[in-house]
Amino acid sequence: MNVYDFDGTVYKGDSSVDLCGFVMRRHPEALRHLPAFAAAAVQKKAGRITTRALKEVFFRFLADVPDMEQELGLFWQSHAQKIMPWYLECRQPTDVIISASPEFLLLPVCRKLGTGMLIASQVDAHSGRFLGENCKGAEKVRRFREVYPDAEIGRFYSDSVSDLPMAQLAQEAFLIRKGCPVAWDIRKGAQV
Repeated sequence: MNVYDFDGTVYKGDSSVDLCGFVMRRHPEALRHLPAFAAAAVQKKAGRITTRALKEVFFRFLADVPDMEQELGLFWQSHAQKIMPWYLECRQPTDVIISASPEFLLLPVCRKLGTGMLIASQVDAHSGRFLGENCKGAEKVRRFREVYPDAEIGRFYSDSVSDLPMAQLAQEAFLIRKGCPVAWDIRKGAQV
């Protein structure tokens, strides 16, 4: 099986940030959450709050979406073209996408792509509250092993060295650089 990070890997950019911009353009009342997010970003930079806490403040804009299912449909109609061409060429029905982005956000596009499994952060689509840990770094390994206790990963792809714990599980690992996968020497934590 091949396993992929999503944002910056399968998707060009950050889908959560893109959804936020999309929602704020369509529902300007969501802009009211920007000052709280700016304050939380300062607290995060100072080490006073966790990434999870910052993301919960970020996702407060979801409260201003009257119909999330419809909103996601419209979002993916306009943003599915940001799926990386290299991924479209090599995707397989056994692929696993594992991401720190919310599951509710990625599920529609993963269904459309025919992805075999999605493992992502559990976030309430109406409040932005996390229902579990942020699926990043070592948490990705824990969540992957919950679903696939003994599975071997053939290839793992990511745009971030924070995914080193997942890369170490794979027979081969690749970093995405300038929109293309390059071999990742996990012993050095960088590309070959």
